[in-house]
Amino acid sequence: MKSGLILTSAILAASVLASACGNTKEAVQPSAVASTPVPSAAPAAPAVDYTQAIDQYRTYVIEQCNAYVKATGEFTAAIKAGDLEKSKELYAPARMYYERIEPIAESLGDLDPAMDAREGDVEEKDWRGFHRIEKGLWMDGKTHGQEGYADQLLSDSKLLRAKVETVEIDSTLLLTGAVELLNEVSSTKVTGEEERYSRTDLYDIAANVEGARKIFDVLKTEVEKKDAELARTIDGRFNNLFKVMEPYKKGSGYVLYTDLTQDQTKKLSQAVDALAEPLSQMGKKLGA
Repeated sequence: MKSGLILTSAILAASVLASACGNTKEAVQPSAVASTPVPSAAPAAPAVDYTQAIDQYRTYVIEQCNAYVKATGEFTAAIKAGDLEKSKELYAPARMYYERIEPIAESLGDLDPAMDAREGDVEEKDWRGFHRIEKGLWMDGKTHGQEGYADQLLSDSKLLRAKVETVEIDSTLLLTGAVELLNEVSSTKVTGEEERYSRTDLYDIAANVEGARKIFDVLKTEVEKKDAELARTIDGRFNNLFKVMEPYKKGSGYVLYTDLTQDQTKKLSQAVDALAEPLSQMGKKLGA
């Protein structure tokens, strides 16, 4: 009985040992898998925080709107006083405040065509705003008949000012707005189609470029984080465009579009296009 017990114990011990060996093998396998180096995923790029840029741009838009309402009020007063020369003098400078923030106005429904439609853009019965008055001042050569349009323009400018307090400004509006302003220059301003009566297109061009520059400035830090070379390129091409426009300054404004030669207009157009290309890459770099 004792020897049988010993035998039984020996068999049991061998079985436990074999089982233990088997378990050890199985236990090693997952351990080996766990120790195999697994390539870690590249860390996700930090999301762009637009909060500060949007706050800065809204402050800029409100400042421009305040100046726009004031300048439009003075323009309207000159028209209602029958002062043709003063009205012509104030026309282009008043528009510059609007042209710098045009993407905002375009996001507010009918305000843009109400204030900035050119002849033929809307039905004759609906045509009002700057260019309606422009035609009266330069083509008809008189302020008489423009008083009602001036009053409506001033009312629309005040409505724009009221709406910018609550207008939604997001990253898309910022990024597309900068490009749209440059497109405006390329499509109608540098071709001389915008100010067909007053020929004050260079005021509009300068204002559009300044508005696009402001958007780049509020986003510049984020662009530098993503692509410092792109930021330097955009910066340099803005500076080049302002340099190209420098000779056309006259007093506090600009010469008439018709004072430029064909070569000068071509050079200006090329500088605008050279800036538009890298500027359009901002959205992709910032993930918008």
